[in-house]
Amino acid sequence: MAPDTRFPACLLLALLACAAPAVEEGPAAPVQRDVRILRDVWGVPHVFGRTDADVAFGLAWAHAEDDFETIQLSLLAARGQLARHVGRRGAANDYLVALLRVQETVQERYQRDLSPETRALVEAYADGLDAWARRHPERVAPDLLPFTGQDVVAGFVHKLPLFFRLDRVLREILGAPEETLEDVMGRASGSNAFALSPRRSADGRTRLAVNSHQPWQGPVAWYEVHLRSEQGWDMVGGTFPGAPVVLHGHNRRLGWASTVNRPDLVDVYRLEIHPKDPNRYRFDGAWRELERRRVGIRVKLLGPLHWTFQREVLRSVHGPVLRTERGTFAIRWAGMGDVRTIEQWYRLNRAHDFEAWRAAMRLAAMPMFNFVYADEKGHVAYVYNGLLPRRAPGHDWSGVVRGDTSETLWTDYLPWDELPRVENPASGFVQNCNSDPFRTTLGPGNPSPEAYPASLGIERRMTNRALRALELFGADDSITREEFLAYKYDMTYSKRSQMARWVEELLAAELPDEPAVREAREVLRAWDLGTEPGNRGAAIGVGSLGLGVLAWNLELPVPDPRARFLAEARRLYRRFGRIDVPWAHVNRLVRGRMDVGLGGGPDVLHAVYGRPEDGRWIGWAGDSYVLVAEWGEEGVRSWSVHNYGSSNDPASPHYADQAPLFAARQLKPVWMDEAEIRRHLEREVRLGGPAR
Repeated sequence: MAPDTRFPACLLLALLACAAPAVEEGPAAPVQRDVRILRDVWGVPHVFGRTDADVAFGLAWAHAEDDFETIQLSLLAARGQLARHVGRRGAANDYLVALLRVQETVQERYQRDLSPETRALVEAYADGLDAWARRHPERVAPDLLPFTGQDVVAGFVHKLPLFFRLDRVLREILGAPEETLEDVMGRASGSNAFALSPRRSADGRTRLAVNSHQPWQGPVAWYEVHLRSEQGWDMVGGTFPGAPVVLHGHNRRLGWASTVNRPDLVDVYRLEIHPKDPNRYRFDGAWRELERRRVGIRVKLLGPLHWTFQREVLRSVHGPVLRTERGTFAIRWAGMGDVRTIEQWYRLNRAHDFEAWRAAMRLAAMPMFNFVYADEKGHVAYVYNGLLPRRAPGHDWSGVVRGDTSETLWTDYLPWDELPRVENPASGFVQNCNSDPFRTTLGPGNPSPEAYPASLGIERRMTNRALRALELFGADDSITREEFLAYKYDMTYSKRSQMARWVEELLAAELPDEPAVREAREVLRAWDLGTEPGNRGAAIGVGSLGLGVLAWNLELPVPDPRARFLAEARRLYRRFGRIDVPWAHVNRLVRGRMDVGLGGGPDVLHAVYGRPEDGRWIGWAGDSYVLVAEWGEEGVRSWSVHNYGSSNDPASPHYADQAPLFAARQLKPVWMDEAEIRRHLEREVRLGGPAR
């Protein structure tokens, strides 16, 4: 699952033929920058630099070429200045930034908590954005420049709490209407990660599948990059707008994939307020003053007209405070006040072996995310990563807890080395698909759930994707490359899945006696739970129950399966005159003039999440950037595909050039050596000079 990609966070509401590649001189960048951006025939930027900071500068320039608008919106959101540029729909985001003290936290901790190397990296990235923006002033929002390293760090501080659904908690406190499926459209519901060791591969190779299910566009949509410096950074993978590092992918020796996990990372406290002074609260037998300040939220109205409204921002010893008609509540979340996530990701990028990677993970600055790891030595591993608060027993931590005692005010976390993990299991494989961490593999090696108290809130749900991963990898003890890819692209619901249970319930239900419904029932009865493009049962099966699967995975109210079945049967009959329509006729990828049929569906390993539109299902999330890597005697090789392409500019040839590959479930090679890149070069950009 990923955060809401609409601004604000929901509080209120065909390889290309080409001529000889051109070499372009960039702007008069500072002489200390020594950067070359080699764009391959798919538009993927390979950024070469003398130093890591040079590479970060080049990454910013390249990503700005492809999607500057999203980057600047992301950084404006992290500044709490979104409403002044996009209007009223940005106001809730800006209040959230003030409530969570995003800017103050970064200002207080930037120099103290980040290494000089990391500060140099984020500042160079900001300089790269600045240089590009000054060359294209017509694309820049008013009063945006200059970008700073603190802006980049604030982007991480701002986005991460949304991944563990802090916005949902705030909605509940404020008594806002419960989230609906319409609210979460644009938000992904899962990710997959698999690693296979030589003991289970048919050819003795180690394999890794990086398969995050992000929204297909917006501030958390994947951007494919290759970053290489003379200081030893050599990483390929995916990153987000505003991020100066690869967030998951591989280098020459190792790689990792991440999926979202859902430990209980947020607590809500009911404060006892003084009967005569609403600004004082009881804590450990004494009355304390709430920290109070007022913030101005500037909102764009029309053209140059703006309106600034004032809002009260409160804070207790626990964290931010909200006054409501039902009482006064404080919130506390894992990682509150920490700015080091970028530090940890940078160290992961630079790790050269398993121990260095584990050392980077022990920094423990990421409050969540499962990690699946593989390397050239044949190591595979899984860790249920997170900042899991060590809470006092005797309280119901799933609800609102007392805020008048330090007994409930946790201050530390379960040590990283005690988190649930699986390393080099006898089975030879690990997987995670947003699922029970205690069922990571088969046979010995899984962690014991009895070792972890319920107060940690570790999820035990098994998604269909996890069930299928265990069924497929577990039944094959000699897996070829082709089989590894086939398992990654599996398009079937397990007979033990929630989807299968709902199908059985529908077949047993009393339904109206009308032609569309009778035909739909017979098609559903014959459905093999597959979602291949030509499957003739998926349209009624997924059309009826796919939104329910999304809701079930997100722990939202599930639409009535019977009502959905009747509506979908009638809709298919009206649109196509029949029920058994090939799934690809209904399930579509649409991007500009590109309109292609897809296989896959909600919560299958080849995940595709669609929204109903004009009688079809239009994809918006799921499999997005897919990267598969393998290590053997000759080193590392990898292949990838993006759901659209490298550019978000409709005029670019790379706006949707990978969509046909994506729809056909085909991967393109990843090139890491410069000579190989140059054999597939579209153009080169040089920033700065060769001075050393």
